Amino acid sequence: MSTLEIIDARLKAKAMADELEEDIYSEVPFDGLPESSEVKEPRYKLLSGAMIAAFPPLKWCVHGVLPATGLVGWVGPSGSAKTLLGLDAAAAIADGRRWFGYRVTATPVVYLALEGESGFKLRVQAWEAHYGRTLPPGMHLILQAFQLTNPRDVRDLAAVIPSGAVVFIDTLNRAAPTADENTSKDMGEILQASKRLQSLIGGVVVLVHHTGKDTTKGMRGHSSLFAAMDAVIEISRDGDRRSWKVAKAKDGRDGDAHPFKLKVETLGCDEYGDAITSCVVITDGSAEDVKRVKLPQGGNQRLVYEGIRGLFKDGISGKPGAPPLRPCIELEAAVTAGALRLTCETHRRVTRSREAITGLIARGVLGLNEGWLWLAN
Repeated sequence: MSTLEIIDARLKAKAMADELEEDIYSEVPFDGLPESSEVKEPRYKLLSGAMIAAFPPLKWCVHGVLPATGLVGWVGPSGSAKTLLGLDAAAAIADGRRWFGYRVTATPVVYLALEGESGFKLRVQAWEAHYGRTLPPGMHLILQAFQLTNPRDVRDLAAVIPSGAVVFIDTLNRAAPTADENTSKDMGEILQASKRLQSLIGGVVVLVHHTGKDTTKGMRGHSSLFAAMDAVIEISRDGDRRSWKVAKAKDGRDGDAHPFKLKVETLGCDEYGDAITSCVVITDGSAEDVKRVKLPQGGNQRLVYEGIRGLFKDGISGKPGAPPLRPCIELEAAVTAGALRLTCETHRRVTRSREAITGLIARGVLGLNEGWLWLAN
């Protein structure tokens, strides 16, 4: 082919390309986007006040305390009975029974006992002995090992949990044994796994967790844990007095303390004849009882009461007729201690002390059974 023929072929090819490009752009609208007959919904929606008002109400498992969906922290120091309280709440939710006076919507519950697994048999037996029946059919326990940060464990657990159930993970430390709770990275992985489990079951994941060394600072670990919770229940203990409160609840009731105490249930005897016992949670109305009982304000009853009150610190619990774990002292020891506080004639002090103690019992300040005294409140 000659040079002129080559040039002529190139010019024709360029002309054809220009013509093709012109045809393509002639079909494209001015904004550069292809035309479409389909009208798409906008990504963002503008909602009016009426539309917001039409939203369904927030749903609860325990009204004002435990939401029907989300993440919940169940937090307390060692020895605060947070597991016993969790077990009691779980049974109430599965049963649809009021809990500490709050309305409950019956919901399936799965309790993962990852600490003190062997003791759960006794705890369940104590609950059944106290209520005179077996655990509600909607409640189940899992005693196998589980790692929240293991995706396969999360999938396998979600596969056996009823839709919309409440899942207690007791404790978070045992469910994430290799994680550093104080770093944002590890805590982020824990939260991501918790939300994944919650998304799969469509219900509530309750993380039973410890407080730090300073119990006033709440949940142990990185601050992102508390921030990510939809609700947080804090359990506290001061001596024999225990209580729980809602430390955080979206649209719930936070701040009110709810006292509770442990009732010992005897379940039988071991091979050596020693009693086998465990505990259940019951409400503690002693604070209200104190308000109803008029404590002594003057005279011999006041002096005797002040004289014997300190003795109960070293008292003995478990005496017949006395409340469980309530320290008791011997009646005669109390009479002697009370007499030392009186200012009447020496030969009358023992008699007056005994009369004052009788009056305190009649007024409901003291309890008495088989020669043992205890503070009624």
